[in-house]
Amino acid sequence: MKILQDIILTEQSNPNTVDIDLSTSLEIVEMINNEDKKVALAVEEQKDNLAKAVDLIAQKILSGGHLLYFGAGTSGRLGVLDASECPPTFGVLPNLVRGYIAGGDAALRTAIEGAEDNYAQGKIDLINSKANINDVVVGISASGNPKWLLGVLEEARQRGISTIGITCNPQAKLADFSDILICTVVGQEAITGSSRLKAGTAQKLVLNILSTGAMVKIGKTYKNFMIDVQPTNDKLKDRAIRIVAEIAGVDKIKAQKTLSEANFEVKTAIIMLKFNCTSDVARIKLRNYGGILRKII
Repeated sequence: MKILQDIILTEQSNPNTVDIDLSTSLEIVEMINNEDKKVALAVEEQKDNLAKAVDLIAQKILSGGHLLYFGAGTSGRLGVLDASECPPTFGVLPNLVRGYIAGGDAALRTAIEGAEDNYAQGKIDLINSKANINDVVVGISASGNPKWLLGVLEEARQRGISTIGITCNPQAKLADFSDILICTVVGQEAITGSSRLKAGTAQKLVLNILSTGAMVKIGKTYKNFMIDVQPTNDKLKDRAIRIVAEIAGVDKIKAQKTLSEANFEVKTAIIMLKFNCTSDVARIKLRNYGGILRKII
C-alpha cells in the first residue's frame, strides 16, 4: 500500500522552502508569498467546474433548497465562515447556507483531529443536518480523503442529494461521491502538510466564488451592489446609504431619509425613489418580481 506522502501532493516536501528555517524573516515572507501566487492560477484551471457548481447551487436555492458545507479542520472552519457571512451580505435566512465541521462546533476553536476519521459519524451528521433532495451538499477537504467526509457524501448520494467536492488532490476519494469535482492543484505547501496555507487559501477562493456566484444568479445583487445587505452597524448603514444614493441618483441626505422610511430596506428605498411611491407599494413591486430589483428597474 502506498503511503500518504506518495499520493497527496500537499503532504510532500516543497523544494522551494526546504531551508525556510535557516532564512531571514524577509526571505520567509518571500517564500510563502511566492507559493501563494500559484493559488489563483490553480483556481482558474477549475473555472468550468466552478461555473457548473454555481449554476447547480443557484438552481437548488431557487427551488427552495439549501447550500450545506461539510469539512474537517481548516476546511470545516472555512465552510462555516462562508456560511455565516451570507446572511449579513445577501440578506438570506441563516439556514439557507449552513456549515458543518467534523467534531461539531467545539472543533471551530479547538482542533479535534480524530473526528475526521469517523466514517459512521459522517453519515449521522448528514442525516442530522436534515439535508434533502432539494439541497446541495459541498464536501471540502485538501486531501479529499477524510473518512468522516466520505461518510457525509456517500449518505448524501444514497439519498439522491446533489454533491460537490472541493479538494487539492487529483486522487481524492471524494471524487467518487461528487457530482461536480473542483480540484485546485496548488502543489506542495511551504510547510510540509500544512494545508491551512495554499490549500486553505484555494478553498476560501472557491467558496467565495460559489456562494457569491449563486447569490448573484438568484438576484441578490444589482449590478455589483449588495442590495440585500443587512445594515446592522454604522459601517453597513453608511454602505446602504451610498448604494441607494448611487442607484437611485440622489444625494446621501435624501437616500438616508428614504432608507429610514423604508426601515433601512435597501431595495425598498431604491424603488420608492425610482417610482416616487410609498414603501408599501415598493414592497408589493418586489413581491411581484420575486425580490429581483433588476427586473423592476
